[in-house]
Amino acid sequence: MSASRSSKTTDAPGPGEPGPGSDELLAALLDGMDAALCAFDADGVITHWNREAERILGWSSAEAVGRSGFAGWAVRTADADDVQGRLMSVMHAPGRQVHEFALVRKDGGRVLVRTQSAGVRSAEGKPAGVYCAFSEVHAQIDLERAIALSEALFEDAAWGVVLVDVDLRPTVVNAHAARALGAGRTTLLGRPLGELIVRGVEELEGALQHVLAEGAPPAPAELWVTLRTPEQGGKGERRRCWRSGFLRLASPLAEEPVPLGVGWLFQDITEAKLAAQDASQLRFRGNQLHRAGRTAAECEDPMEAATSYVDFALAGFADHALIDLTVGDQPARLVRAAATPAGSPGPCLAAADSAEIPVRYAQGHPALQCLDRRGPVRASASASGTPTPQEWAAHRQWPQDTVHALCTVLRSRGRTLGVATFLRGPSRNAFERPDAAYAENIAVRVAAAIDLARALRGQR
Repeated sequence: MSASRSSKTTDAPGPGEPGPGSDELLAALLDGMDAALCAFDADGVITHWNREAERILGWSSAEAVGRSGFAGWAVRTADADDVQGRLMSVMHAPGRQVHEFALVRKDGGRVLVRTQSAGVRSAEGKPAGVYCAFSEVHAQIDLERAIALSEALFEDAAWGVVLVDVDLRPTVVNAHAARALGAGRTTLLGRPLGELIVRGVEELEGALQHVLAEGAPPAPAELWVTLRTPEQGGKGERRRCWRSGFLRLASPLAEEPVPLGVGWLFQDITEAKLAAQDASQLRFRGNQLHRAGRTAAECEDPMEAATSYVDFALAGFADHALIDLTVGDQPARLVRAAATPAGSPGPCLAAADSAEIPVRYAQGHPALQCLDRRGPVRASASASGTPTPQEWAAHRQWPQDTVHALCTVLRSRGRTLGVATFLRGPSRNAFERPDAAYAENIAVRVAAAIDLARALRGQR
């Protein structure tokens, strides 16, 4: 086997001069390796020794090449025969062997290394020597831990892990993230995030671009996204909240940090966020009802107390409110008793005295359905089939900006007194079951105040 490398340097070849020979090329390749490498001929004499071996043990190539084994300089005398025997035994065995040895540094210190050695064959196929690559055990263990961590993250992690490239396209996706995104791990690769996320993709891509440019943010971010689902022919949607952390990935092989992409880790916290929002909403609504009760208790006119309940209820709940009271026998007619302004938001005010002209509600109107059912009725323009929300609202005698409605019956002392209607504009979501329960809570108080107003009016 040839000597390791020449210690002298040569200028670049001029025109017509031959390029570097095989010995120089081999020396350059060996010195450029990240792992320490040495080689032995068939007699155990060291023939190659690269720069990483010199860095770990302190012995230069000139001091190492030509020595017979490690005895007396790179290993303790008591261990020399065992180390040499194990290293050279691979020359007659197939494959590679892994060993751990305690070697001696030039300064007298000891270092534990892990070696991978394999036999070298001559052109005739006969054993010709051994090459041995080694590294410090702690560095090898760090590498193995990093690899093990990476594999665990992409297989068994309880949170989503996605690696995106500099074009913000997924390159690696773990099983948890694939389930969260609603697609297979391989089908997600290389696809734009906008194909999977209906709403919220701008915020996510903005966060990824910020990490590429500025580095990881100091704390996790909570991102609300709406995902496209297979339901309804791929037009279904589901809204999720992900607590997300980001890491900028840079190549460890480059002299200057070169961004490879971003590591995105996230957990689905939708249920916890919704529970917290519901609890906050319940506290707010309970506080509003408490304040409304204190205000109503100071009202001399019971009808004023009824409208004050509505005013407090509207905060964060609806844009408009109507109170229609029943008059006459069956079939009952509804007369407008109080309402908020049809234009800009304002307080709920009692209607001026009139001849009790009924409100022109068409058959099937949600308020009339509410009377028949004696329970809340929800309605939305999007579910009506009407060409425009304005037509839907006008047909029901509601303000033109109405897109969602909730009607709840007013009952007191076993009698139906009328209907309270709450209306929402396009900036709000449709009414849901918890909203109907809150509206019924309001209606109980409004109905009691109206019943008292009627009783006092009858005494006069």
